[in-house]
Amino acid sequence: MLFKSIRNRLTAWYVGLLTIAFIILGSAAYELLSYSLNQEMDNTLGSVAKVLAERASGESGTFFPSEVDEIFRRFFGFSPIHRYFRMLSPLGNREAGEAGHASETLPLSKRALENAARGLSTFETVQGPYQYPVRLLTMPIMKANRLSNIIQVGIPLESLQKTLIRYLLVMAALLPAVLLVAAFGGWFLVRRALQPVDRMTKAAGRISAEHIAERVEETNAGDELDRLAKTFNRMLVRLDTAFNQVRQFSANASHELQTPLTILRGELEVALRSSRSPEEYEETIKSALEEIDKISQLVDGMLMLSRAEAGVLKFDRRPVDLGRLVEEVYWRLKVLAEAKSVDLSLGELESVVVNGDPERLRQLLINIIENGVKYTGAGGRVTVSLTKEDHRAVLEISDTGSGIAEQEYEKIFQPFYRTHEALPEKGAGLGLSIARSITLAHHGRIEIESSPGRGSTFRIVLPVDRPKVNEAIS
Repeated sequence: MLFKSIRNRLTAWYVGLLTIAFIILGSAAYELLSYSLNQEMDNTLGSVAKVLAERASGESGTFFPSEVDEIFRRFFGFSPIHRYFRMLSPLGNREAGEAGHASETLPLSKRALENAARGLSTFETVQGPYQYPVRLLTMPIMKANRLSNIIQVGIPLESLQKTLIRYLLVMAALLPAVLLVAAFGGWFLVRRALQPVDRMTKAAGRISAEHIAERVEETNAGDELDRLAKTFNRMLVRLDTAFNQVRQFSANASHELQTPLTILRGELEVALRSSRSPEEYEETIKSALEEIDKISQLVDGMLMLSRAEAGVLKFDRRPVDLGRLVEEVYWRLKVLAEAKSVDLSLGELESVVVNGDPERLRQLLINIIENGVKYTGAGGRVTVSLTKEDHRAVLEISDTGSGIAEQEYEKIFQPFYRTHEALPEKGAGLGLSIARSITLAHHGRIEIESSPGRGSTFRIVLPVDRPKVNEAIS
């Protein structure tokens, strides 16, 4: 339960990483301090040995303890309680005149003796007679390139080891304090950093279908959390728009269904109130069937739009001669145009093959052309043309109707939307929505050019079905 909170997990990670970093840095510092202290001790022992060697090369080869203590004090800054010094012959035998403390207990290793014979000094750490090991320097004294004597000087590593132990104790004492401060500081910083997330969580808890207009507070800091808040708000805008569209769609659908259902119910109730002649019953049934057809068309249209938006609209795709399909729809709607005294004519008509569903494409053409005929007044003209441009089929339907304002270009493709000029005409307002859904499903697009009083031009652009290589050759 404790680590289910992101704040606690981040704090734990922060403290853990800081602990690892503290241990790594502390270990590196310990190694560096140890190396520095050892190097300093070796250099100091070398300086002491050189002074003693110079004294040994003088007229007097005798060393008094006070003199040796003074030399050690000069270089170490203090007079060690236990310091070691002795002078040996080239063979490693002890010579008279040395002044040492427990020197007889310090070994002369074979390696040190061999190095001295070659004129090389040797540093060693050996176990002394007391608690702490001894750092020992064996240095040759050369005369005329020949080994004259061997000097050994040494000092216990007590002060060095105590310094390292004090360092470890200080680090051990600091580690809990540092981690405690880091834990509180990390928790505070994480809490402060996650406050926008808490606000977003509370805001998201308040948002529902009835309160979709509420938005998350943005800090405008430009950081990740601010971008998250902006993204969340953009998502809420899209959801708000979707909810409004669903509400509007439901309201419009209910209204469109209510009208034919009311008419159907009224006609049937009237027919049942009293006896009527067979002709009157026939007229009532015909009228009822017309209303049922309207309801069926409306339901089919809404179902198609729903499937298209969900991406599950099925298509029987195959090569379709779009020119022949345009000509077929033209003759089918010619009667409708003549009944409204509208001149429906064909412009340039090329034979263009597209890959699509012929029934859906036929419905697309009927909806667009019928829309042009419906909203073009008597004496007007609707022209249909089909051309091929850069592997694309371009279908244009131009009319001389009332036109559409630019701000309504996108709205007319929304389900149930109808312009002010279109209100007197019958229809549910689904034709252009269905047309665009079919066009998009065929990887095409619909463009519109229109202005009030100057008519409209709908341009449908569809990709052309390219022939295979062997078909092109033949």
